[in-house]
Amino acid sequence: MNFEQIFTNRRAINFFNPDKPIDPALVKKMVEMAAKTPSSFNLQPWSLIVLTEIDDKLRLQKCAMNQAKVSEAPVTMIVLADDDGFQEGNKTVERVFQENIKAGAMTEKQRDWFVKVRSRLYGKDEQVTRGFSAKNTGFFAMALMLAAKSLGIDSHPMDGFDQDKVIEEFKIPANYYIPLLISFGYFDETKTLVEPKWRKGYDDILVRFDE
Repeated sequence: MNFEQIFTNRRAINFFNPDKPIDPALVKKMVEMAAKTPSSFNLQPWSLIVLTEIDDKLRLQKCAMNQAKVSEAPVTMIVLADDDGFQEGNKTVERVFQENIKAGAMTEKQRDWFVKVRSRLYGKDEQVTRGFSAKNTGFFAMALMLAAKSLGIDSHPMDGFDQDKVIEEFKIPANYYIPLLISFGYFDETKTLVEPKWRKGYDDILVRFDE
């Protein structure tokens, strides 16, 4: 498939074949493909909890309006956005800084500047911080679904879940926000795939407010 076909054929699949697993090598490949997603200062404030065991998926399903797709899909992921993903001392932030030094893009003398610019951009208040983590993680999540489709894997993103219950059930640290869950697998061919839903067109999308 070319990119247009991948984008057009990606659908939110409601019915997965529970008897058709995903090769773990493909799961790894689609995550590594999505990891190339751009992010602010390359801070990559995203992580994944990957659930493949039925007991784990059923635990999540109870927190997600009991949606059957959560457990029927061979793989369901909890997508995590790190609200501390710009803070000094964060493991990924330090790795990004050190890699920038290796690449000649920064020097150790720029550490204080890097701390201050991140704090100014992303630490103003809780809303700005959440915008930073959720926005960048949203880029990653979309790339993950497109990468999956390029490998022949279907998906379904979900925001129908209780954030607090998922955090409690899976003992997720307080610095993480969960923008969405995503189930991955293969469409159950015994079901009917509904026609694509209406989407805004070009003229619907373009707006101006200053005229």
